[in-house]
Amino acid sequence: MIRIWAKTYKHNRITSSMIYESIDQFLSGQFYLHVQEICHKMDIPSPMVLKYHTDNFVEFNRAVFLPADFVETVSFDKLVLEEASLK
Repeated sequence: MIRIWAKTYKHNRITSSMIYESIDQFLSGQFYLHVQEICHKMDIPSPMVLKYHTDNFVEFNRAVFLPADFVETVSFDKLVLEEASLK
């Protein structure tokens, strides 16, 4: 099971957040699918998920997406995804 806490920030303040849960085991090759699902549920555009983002999530349990990572214009300064699994 994977749990990810997704937060959008504007001027260093959380503007929206949600906990995403999936019964799937975490596979780094499918991280982009989880990101797409999170963005769909938050009603925001999906960013381009690069190897850099996946590696940061695997190594540091955190991935940060900036407006430059989105093709569409976004109304926030960053999207932060953090692992929220209870161990």
